[in-house]
Amino acid sequence: MKLTGKQILDLGFPEGKVIGLVMQLTQGPLSELTMESLTELFTKVIATPELYTKDEILALVASELIAPVDEVRQLRDTPDLYKVYGAEGIEQGAINQMEVAMRLPVAKAGALMPDAHHGYGLPIGGVLATENAVIPYGVGVDIGCRMCMTIYDLPAGTLEDRKDDLKKMLVRNTQFGRATFKKPKDHAVLESPLFDEIGLIKGLKDKAYSQIGSSGGGNHFVEFGITEILDENNEFGLATGQYLALLSHSGSRGFGATIAGHYTKLAMEQCKLPQDAKHLAWLDLDTEAGQEYWLAMNLAGDYASACHHQIHERMAVGLRASPVTMVENHHNFAWKEQDAQGNEIIVHRKGATPAGKGVLGIIPGSMTAPGYIVRGKGDESSINSASHGAGRAMSRTQAKRTLNQKEVSTHIHDAGVEVIGSGLDEAPMAYKDIKKVMQSQEDLVDVIGSFQPKIVRMCGDQKFKESD
Repeated sequence: MKLTGKQILDLGFPEGKVIGLVMQLTQGPLSELTMESLTELFTKVIATPELYTKDEILALVASELIAPVDEVRQLRDTPDLYKVYGAEGIEQGAINQMEVAMRLPVAKAGALMPDAHHGYGLPIGGVLATENAVIPYGVGVDIGCRMCMTIYDLPAGTLEDRKDDLKKMLVRNTQFGRATFKKPKDHAVLESPLFDEIGLIKGLKDKAYSQIGSSGGGNHFVEFGITEILDENNEFGLATGQYLALLSHSGSRGFGATIAGHYTKLAMEQCKLPQDAKHLAWLDLDTEAGQEYWLAMNLAGDYASACHHQIHERMAVGLRASPVTMVENHHNFAWKEQDAQGNEIIVHRKGATPAGKGVLGIIPGSMTAPGYIVRGKGDESSINSASHGAGRAMSRTQAKRTLNQKEVSTHIHDAGVEVIGSGLDEAPMAYKDIKKVMQSQEDLVDVIGSFQPKIVRMCGDQKFKESD
């Protein structure tokens, strides 16, 4: 007789793996028994499973009943205090997620950046310091997602003088989403010994090679624009004024996403948490799984950087110009740092820019709003962090549902920006006001310079009209 899951539960079996085992038996070796006989047999097994651990048919069911139930780790009753920057512009969902994160027993400190919005596990724009624990979803799916800017000693007028050339360079030398280069370039990162030492990584080498030098979909971009250096004492030794610059935003592609998915699943299996906190499952760094993830995460970060460098190298060839300087930073990553007392902490920045004292970074706006080159002030309350951009004011679904493509195109045109291949979900009005975001974090960073996009290449599931 075949039993349903509900009937098996009604017999007294607990939820979990054992339900499937019992179902297999009633569809196989025990399928000829009547309901009465099954009820009698299973009642005995549930009452005294230890008597059936060597039974040819019932051993697996009995062993599963004896196996200890995974203990659900309890959260603290109240969240630890954390600093919120630009609270008036942050949705309640992000606040709620941050409060759950701050109730984790491994949480040591936290902060919420002014561009924060709802995500999975840790909110986008969330910063969380833990003790000897790494949270895969605290890093995010796109491990090592980063900004990279190259400044050229070319006048801003180059944008108008060579506009057609620059557009062709973007089209020829960038690939987005599932598209890849027919002949990918080699890179030293692909020779990492981890590709031989960690099973999961070994199986991803071909994927990593095929996608290197390309960019993801969504809000990832490569764009030419005008950088204006504002600080006379800048680290680049550049005179104040305007320069041609290239800015890219992307992460570790399918390579990093596979790593994130694998170790998130592993963390959730090993670290049972209440339902509202399950995506914050962590791996202890003194375990094999924790060490593996840490090595894999750092490799994914190096890979993301390599992708950006290849993009910029391809552009430099087309421009026939040498870079003056390059600025880059991760904003989906975890770092080993020290707190004010000198204790090691694991700092997760999921959509947040490192802003330790003197640390340089890039905070983009939108395709029509300026971004900024910043120097960190080392603010302890923010855990040495700042926003990673303007932050979304609308979800992707809301933007697609409510925005008018013609009006968006007009807005972009009026801003003097040309866009190659983007969708309504990335429209400028889907983002917060970057100037208000920057005002909310004046205690966190100094502005060295600005970047105004002029020719933007993205992926997108819909395309704005492209110029001929």
